[in-house]
Amino acid sequence: MTARPISETVASLMPRAKAELTELVAFRSVADPAQFPRSGCEAAAAWVADALRAEDFQDVALLDTPDGSQSVYGYLPGPAGAPTVLLYAHYDVQPPLDESAWISPPFELTERDGRWFGRGAADCKGGFIMHLLALRALRANGGVPVSVKVIAEGSEEQGTGGLERYAEAHPELLAADTVVIGDTGNFRVGVPTVTSTLRGMAMVRVQLDTLKGNLHSGQFGGAAPDALAAMIQLLASLRAEDGTTTVDGLATDAEWDGLQYPEDEFRADAKVLDGVGLIGSGSVSDRVWARPAVTVIGIDCPPVVGSTPSVQASARAQVSLRVPPGQDAVEAAKLLTAHLESHTPWGARISVEQVGQGQAFRADTSSPAYAAMSEAMRVAYPGEEMQIAGMGGSIPLCNTLAALYPQAEILLIGLSEPEAQIHAVNESVSPRELERLSVAEALFLRNYADSRKG
Repeated sequence: MTARPISETVASLMPRAKAELTELVAFRSVADPAQFPRSGCEAAAAWVADALRAEDFQDVALLDTPDGSQSVYGYLPGPAGAPTVLLYAHYDVQPPLDESAWISPPFELTERDGRWFGRGAADCKGGFIMHLLALRALRANGGVPVSVKVIAEGSEEQGTGGLERYAEAHPELLAADTVVIGDTGNFRVGVPTVTSTLRGMAMVRVQLDTLKGNLHSGQFGGAAPDALAAMIQLLASLRAEDGTTTVDGLATDAEWDGLQYPEDEFRADAKVLDGVGLIGSGSVSDRVWARPAVTVIGIDCPPVVGSTPSVQASARAQVSLRVPPGQDAVEAAKLLTAHLESHTPWGARISVEQVGQGQAFRADTSSPAYAAMSEAMRVAYPGEEMQIAGMGGSIPLCNTLAALYPQAEILLIGLSEPEAQIHAVNESVSPRELERLSVAEALFLRNYADSRKG
């Protein structure tokens, strides 16, 4: 097998890929109508559908899923008797956060320092472009040797489960022999990596109420129960002094036995300020891949500018709990809710609403598909061997697919290496990684088809 024709073809397609990613990044496709108009997601979905039609995909459809989002589906038939491979990406993105903190506008793909910057460039609009590049390279070099299904999700970042529920109601739609999830990333630039585990997630919204209305802090402060202070105390109960997550009844001592994440490299990747310590105990790999982690991702409180001297009557927070493989996300959500209820100070009235949930995932890395990917990555990244790592994030669809199609092999690759800064300001993608991973995916599809002929 030689990679030269494929690699040369992919290289020749990179200017087109940049132009297409520029168009796709321009859509403000945040799947939360409270923050961005639905029209941004609808336009992005239409763009993805048109791209599939241009590649001769059949049965291209915009699927209206139960959470109100649209997923885009298409089918490309392969040779008779060929296996079917499902390629996954999502076109929705995280909010850009503070747009003024971006060096260049978040929805304008901008080249700088050898990278392409823009919201979704790596997570995961670039993943969809990666799939297109791989398929185009194969079509230019003898044809696509497998049948291909593509599904582009429209609400992955919100964790609202629209595509999962749709797939469960239409189990024949996404059936495949192998699934390639293009939504993870290399351990770092130039290190070809497949992700073997994902943490699950439980997301809750907590509200505390203590008074009928805000009160003057000079007249009532010191005796009137402050809901914001109660919330601060409650949220503090979720971590030990060293920062370890402490949810009553939830184990936090699992260990990671694979690729290790050196602490100095993690500090650099996470951009930890000098003199600030990491939180938790155990190895970094233990903490980010094998153990639960709680994060307060939002809190409603008065901003400093414009604040008044008031005792707050109500406070609200959103709490994310990452759940590692081996722990049940449903049970973890129950434990989190029970912890919050039992640690609420001063008899404050508490309500806990679950707003998201997904199970952790563990792949079978001994499968033939992983052997095919290992060979492909060895060629696409000369001198490098495929590494197997975990990922602290969640892709709930993986468990849905594993349950629906227990015989399917599921591989996770993607463009979200540490320099990409996904979910943060100044997200970017390495065009070199986009090129190499597209070559790897094309070669994988060839290798996988060949392995099934025997």
